[in-house]
Amino acid sequence: MSQKDETICTCNDVSRQKVENAISEKGLKTIEEVGDHTDAGTMCGGCVDEIYLLLEKINGKVEL
Repeated sequence: MSQKDETICTCNDVSRQKVENAISEKGLKTIEEVGDHTDAGTMCGGCVDEIYLLLEKINGKVEL
């Protein structure tokens, strides 16, 4: 399994690739927007730090 296929949100079974694609393709800027589009981070919140890092990596910053 590649890192892109890695599940980052186990509660909702959301892959890193799905989150990265949503951020890039839809221009998502916040953790809440990522949750709205992918369901990642909407249950226990255990993956919120990883989502934050992906937003920062792709956008250069994170809007809170």
